[in-house]
Amino acid sequence: MFDVLTIGTATRDVFLRSHLFRSIRDPQHLKAEGFPTGEAECFALGAKLEVDEIAFTTGGGAANTSVTFSRLGLRTGAFLTIGDDGLGDQIVRDIEREGVKVFSSRIKKGQSGYSTILLDPHGERTVLVYRGVSGEFSLKNFPFEKLKGRWAYIVPGSIPFEFIEKVIDELRRRKFFIVFNPSQSYLKLGIQRLSSLLKAVSVFIVNREEAAYFTGVSYDYEREIFRALDALVPGIAVMTDGSRGAFVSDGTTLYHSLVFKEQTLLDRTGAGDAFGSGFVAGLMLRDEKFLNNKAQTDNVIYALQLASANATSVVERIGAQAGILTRKRFEEEARFRNLIIKVRPL
Repeated sequence: MFDVLTIGTATRDVFLRSHLFRSIRDPQHLKAEGFPTGEAECFALGAKLEVDEIAFTTGGGAANTSVTFSRLGLRTGAFLTIGDDGLGDQIVRDIEREGVKVFSSRIKKGQSGYSTILLDPHGERTVLVYRGVSGEFSLKNFPFEKLKGRWAYIVPGSIPFEFIEKVIDELRRRKFFIVFNPSQSYLKLGIQRLSSLLKAVSVFIVNREEAAYFTGVSYDYEREIFRALDALVPGIAVMTDGSRGAFVSDGTTLYHSLVFKEQTLLDRTGAGDAFGSGFVAGLMLRDEKFLNNKAQTDNVIYALQLASANATSVVERIGAQAGILTRKRFEEEARFRNLIIKVRPL
């Protein structure tokens, strides 16, 4: 029996950090050239550039979140799909080294997912993604008999909707608390397509841009965004907001947490996974009587503190997992003791 199961992608990542990678902001010209944010990471064309630091790691939603849960002392299993190759072998070794039980489906005619991340001196990054077989989950080969536990954390990425729909139905039948952190491809399916899934969700996690897009509510109005989300999700809705912190609603109360200041910013990769899994772990560690998709106020506050601390620690190291906290570190480091959290009626 597991405390929590994660279901989603796992990849092998290489991080390349160089002082010669430059972030350029020029909305007037870059948007016209096909860069929608008006920003670009640049380096000299045709040049041979020196790399200051290189790091090989394992990443992906299921992998990153499983490491958080395991380091915080929770019995954790991870379901993922990898290629029958050396990259897949390394992914499994890395996750199992963290004390996670890995249930992996091997795809013989395909390669494991792989990403190259280009980091500039300020921690900004561009990610070159090869998804490989990371999203090729099959109902025929999935070990449904292994779904034994209390919580499930789903980070679907590019996994087919029909597969996730079936898995959530099964988890609901087995009375799991279900956490859903949808990818952009899932949010693009729209409210009507996702509504049946959301009715089974205990914790729903998105960032502010995603929340505004999905609900159709202006980015500037968080209360209205949450009223729309609360009408769709019976449980807790979480909206991260970058350096401005995060918001949480339980349907009646709105929580707004600020952030812990990082000691140094090296790499933002995995901060979202660290926050989401840290928040859920906080609920699990403090709220043994989490019932009817609700949690007590003190436990939501504890979960927000742990989530913010975990995300802060992650951006201080290169890679999505190196900085993930243990419970001992979280409870003993003085800098993680005080976080400004505002609580008010929704």
